[in-house]
Amino acid sequence: MSISENLIKIKSELPAAVKLIAVSKTKPESDIMEAYNAGHKFFGENKVQELVDKYEHLPKDIDWHFIGHLQTNKVKYIASFVHLIHGVDSLKLLKEINKQGAKNNRVIKCLLQFHIANEKAKFGFYKDEVFELLAGEDFKSLKFVQIVGVMGMATYTDDENQIRKEFASLKNYFLEIKKRFLTEPYFSEISMGMSADYKLAIEEGSTMVRLGSSIFGIRFYSKF
Repeated sequence: MSISENLIKIKSELPAAVKLIAVSKTKPESDIMEAYNAGHKFFGENKVQELVDKYEHLPKDIDWHFIGHLQTNKVKYIASFVHLIHGVDSLKLLKEINKQGAKNNRVIKCLLQFHIANEKAKFGFYKDEVFELLAGEDFKSLKFVQIVGVMGMATYTDDENQIRKEFASLKNYFLEIKKRFLTEPYFSEISMGMSADYKLAIEEGSTMVRLGSSIFGIRFYSKF
């Protein structure tokens, strides 16, 4: 099926409350335009330079989501236009996002990334770190950052019970933060679920899924 056909099929199967982020990393601008022309405007990239290039060349009403591990020295390149930063995993990064938000006179929306997987390679906060952060004065001083939800990636495994358990833990973290720290209506997103596990994620409470290969097909990486 074509990209537009894949999109239509997936969207028809998603609950109305779940946002679809089309992961367009490594994909050419022509693929993104096919999805855009099919009515889709939410795309995710994980490399800053690639995101900047695509932003400059593609329609300005696209909502760009940064879904990779973001280095503090790269924030300045996307601060003027990024719609949502998914992977905030340190106070240092939050402070830099706030600094660049102030320079651009805009509040930058972010998700707090939790480490929920049984894999050391994945990034993210642990529960106690987030609760300490949200209770601290440093966080309260950040006027150009808005935490709108949480994000997490499950372990890459065929064990559905483990995946469900990890997704359920993220939902519980979200609910506890909502109750104790961020009671505002804008704190509403639970970003979890990718092409291999998004249906499980939705069953466990995801409000935002990140799908790449399901839309664009298998991703090919250059050897160079």
